[in-house]
Amino acid sequence: MKSQIREKDIESYLVKRIKDIGGKAYKFISPGNAGVPDRVILLQHGVSIFVELKAPGKKSTALQQVQQKKISELGFWVQVIDSKQRVDELIEMVGKLESIRKGDAK
Repeated sequence: MKSQIREKDIESYLVKRIKDIGGKAYKFISPGNAGVPDRVILLQHGVSIFVELKAPGKKSTALQQVQQKKISELGFWVQVIDSKQRVDELIEMVGKLESIRKGDAK
């Protein structure tokens, strides 16, 4: 029987993929501010993404949703990721943003 992928497996995969493209994926811990996203992704050209990681099919709690909304309302990009496929989609979006920035988007 195949074991279910865990949140920490997805998190490790995210950290590796971000490192592979030259970014940083810092663990985000904010004392006194429960519910903040798990990781802050820092990429070239000032791109930052807050990422909440979940086990497959799991959703953010109400408190996490409140924090995500607050961060988003400040103009930051917030993503909830519950699979390696979603990590790959995030990396693809980042690549498209870089292409747009360079002016060679297709």
